[in-house]
Amino acid sequence: MTSQPIRDPATDHLLTPENSALIIIDYQPVQVTSVASMDRRAMVANISAVAKLARLFKLPVVLSTVNVKTGKNAPTIHQLQDILGGVEALDRTTINAWEDQEFVAAVKATGRKKLIMTALWTEACLAFPTLDALRDGYDVYPVVDAVGGTSLEAHRAALERVAQAGAKLTSWVQMACELQRDWVRADTSATFAEILFAVEGH
Repeated sequence: MTSQPIRDPATDHLLTPENSALIIIDYQPVQVTSVASMDRRAMVANISAVAKLARLFKLPVVLSTVNVKTGKNAPTIHQLQDILGGVEALDRTTINAWEDQEFVAAVKATGRKKLIMTALWTEACLAFPTLDALRDGYDVYPVVDAVGGTSLEAHRAALERVAQAGAKLTSWVQMACELQRDWVRADTSATFAEILFAVEGH
């Protein structure tokens, strides 16, 4: 069996390490503990896998927090800080990250038009920047099993709203396989498999 030649990774219609960036918004203790749409431990494991994949495939990462500098909120959960290392969190006061100038500038600076979007909560901090990014010409891929809302109904309604607006819903495993694409890509395949099968249920 012979794989097809690798398609141009910059113009591929699917996600590639060369055409996508990861956006991580508000994975902070208060937000995590208020999620009621899925098991919180599973959600943290899934967003951690997403972050590890971004590191493996060298994706640009934009990390944002809300109300840390005002003293009203704690910073990003340690599970993500441990993975992301030196990625600086852009702190803001706006609920919609797309209404923060530094955040939008950081997204534009990645040079990528495909945004893998993760945020807490689904109904606010995921939905609002997704809708704005779509309006501004980006392709947005919300990772449905690495995000959560204050209720299952709120989570589902938000995903329906962004999907109707043109967002391309994905799961973290689908994202992983889309970035890897071929087992013959040996520079990432071993670690890809480790991440894929480390999370319970896969």
